[in-house]
Amino acid sequence: MRYAEVIVGLSAGTADRRFTYAVPEGMALGAGWQVEVPFGPRRLEGFVLSLKDACDLPPEKVRSVLRAVRAYPVILPEMLDLAAWMHERYLCNLVDALRLMLPAQMRGGRVRERTVRMARLKVSCAEAEAFAAANPRARAQAQIVARLLEAGELPAPALPSAPLRALVAKGIAEVAGEEVRRTPSALRDAARAADPELTPGQKRAVAEITDALERGGGRFLLHGVTGSGKTEVYIRAIRRALELGRTAIVLVPEIALTPQMVSWLHARFGADAAVLHSRLSAGERYDEWRRIRFGEARVVIGARSAVFAPVENLGVIVVDEEHEHTYQSDRRPRYDAREVARRRADAHGGVLILGSATPSIDTYMRAMPGVRRENQLTLIELRERVHGQPLPEVEVVDMRGEFERGNHSIFSARLARSLESCLDGGHQAVLFINRRGYSTFVSCRACGYVVKCAACDVSMTYHQVENALRCHYCGSEIPPPKTCPQCGSRYIKYFGAGTQKVAEEVMKRFPKARVVRVDVDTTREKDAHEKLLERFRRGDANVLVGTQMIAKGLDFPNVTLAGVVAADMSLNLPDYRSVERTFQLITQVAGRAGRAEYPGRVIVQTYEPDHYGIQLAAKQDYRAFYLRESAFRRKALYPPFTAIARIVFAAREAGQAQAAAEAAAAAMDAFLDRGGMRPDVVQMRAVEAPIKLLRGLARWQVFLKMYFKGDLDAVSREMQSLADRAPEGVTAEFEVNPANLF
Repeated sequence: MRYAEVIVGLSAGTADRRFTYAVPEGMALGAGWQVEVPFGPRRLEGFVLSLKDACDLPPEKVRSVLRAVRAYPVILPEMLDLAAWMHERYLCNLVDALRLMLPAQMRGGRVRERTVRMARLKVSCAEAEAFAAANPRARAQAQIVARLLEAGELPAPALPSAPLRALVAKGIAEVAGEEVRRTPSALRDAARAADPELTPGQKRAVAEITDALERGGGRFLLHGVTGSGKTEVYIRAIRRALELGRTAIVLVPEIALTPQMVSWLHARFGADAAVLHSRLSAGERYDEWRRIRFGEARVVIGARSAVFAPVENLGVIVVDEEHEHTYQSDRRPRYDAREVARRRADAHGGVLILGSATPSIDTYMRAMPGVRRENQLTLIELRERVHGQPLPEVEVVDMRGEFERGNHSIFSARLARSLESCLDGGHQAVLFINRRGYSTFVSCRACGYVVKCAACDVSMTYHQVENALRCHYCGSEIPPPKTCPQCGSRYIKYFGAGTQKVAEEVMKRFPKARVVRVDVDTTREKDAHEKLLERFRRGDANVLVGTQMIAKGLDFPNVTLAGVVAADMSLNLPDYRSVERTFQLITQVAGRAGRAEYPGRVIVQTYEPDHYGIQLAAKQDYRAFYLRESAFRRKALYPPFTAIARIVFAAREAGQAQAAAEAAAAAMDAFLDRGGMRPDVVQMRAVEAPIKLLRGLARWQVFLKMYFKGDLDAVSREMQSLADRAPEGVTAEFEVNPANLF
């Protein structure tokens, strides 16, 4: 008798352990198989972690596996090890880590293979022709025979049913179900492309990376200015991996960037390329996953979740635009795809490439001298654009002066002139504002009242197309008020600007403008990103207005102007990374201009023109910014020189959340004192969350900052335990170095 150690598909902490089941005689089963098992009165799906030949339990207490859901292991051995590591690293349930490794629809039988009934001849061509000649009155049958002779096979629903049934009955034709793969639109009809000539910098980068690949692996930070050809370095490294019989994964931070990266890689690797991301249909994602699992595709492109693609013998894993916070999951398991990528590369002896023009402070520090070997990255720099193109000229416009001169428009005089000149010259422009909607908030000029969401402690954004105020956190909508809800005044004013207003203003002021807008509101439908960007690429539109979706990675050769409409929008957020993110956004937006034969110009509008983040972004001097920002972080004791951890408590009543947070803070005080960890903690307190009301729940947090030399693992385990023991009616989420502190 064999026994299977199974973890069942329940996220409850009490179920997060191995359960032993007997394997029925003759059932094929192994580690990583998806199975259905009895669990109390229910039937649950789960995953086999291991098999064994003996069991300590009495035979009458051991129940049997009911069935194997699929006739192959859905989770590879390396991925079982990865899930166990995530269980320890991110303090998540093991089954939740395992669930990340296959499409959600593969649980519960919610997706299956797509089949089409196909008709084909069952006899030889000569016999089919003889049949047609001998049956001149069966004209419809003869026509079907002729079509099948020409095509080989045809979908049965496309043929007349009665004559086809007659041919089947006579043994002339047969109809059988045949699987049809659902192909994502980005993989259809891509033309093959030739290799471009590499620059000297690219050649050195490729040589260093492929040498490491052949010698057993390595970790690299590929820091290249915008337009320096980082993608071509990725492609050559991937090609070498394929030549060595290995596989590759390429991660991009935004689904909007996926179609472009897919088209580039599909043009070079053909059917070897597959795509995985959440905007695919359930069937497309399932079919692509199976192509990867069975080795039919060896290069995977996708957003964060593609880091779990079921490739074997991984040779190269690329994290493009590695600085983006979207690589960090904001729900349990709260994994960082960059860490997972490093773990997978190390497990296979592969190469990890983190690429960016504006690396995160934490990542760049790992490429500096003095870093511990296990955290070290090898720095490779690409300092020039391909084809010798210069970086775009960047001009900072002081919007205070514009206001003093009576210009109350969204556009400074300089940006307006530059945009007019760009369009007159037949070129394209990109305008960036990191706020969707029409107006950022609505206020009463009589009493100062600001319309806020009833469920969230945030102002509501006006959307002109829908004529509605919308909360960008919970999605609730209300009609805009005609009078002030607080004082009854009719002096209601709309303040600020979002993508809708910028797009409208462009169309109003520039008759030659054909505008396409890319933000969350315009890209909700399937493949909407790809369709909108393709309109711009074809030249059907000449002005692209968007949020951070358009700020990085995109390559449009006819773009000669990039405008940052409001550079201050992210500069003064209550987050220690606000200056870093502003620098990154400005630098990345600037990089969209002048990438081909035409020189580029960038206009940055700001009310703080002398701020070092904006000045150094205008100079596109990353090294100077890193030195300035890391010095500030060191002095202020912010990550990466410390670690931040917090538990966010949420409840219907503010008093409940506050009481839970204060009780947890007292418990943490006692824990730190017992363990002698107090000297390692910079600060720890219970305090209201920056957004104190979210989706109708009051929020308090236990906020802790500590030195890295302290036992962060022990502190994290204790904080997670406190979160798991939150009082009834209170939810609690534990985070380490969260992507945002709001």
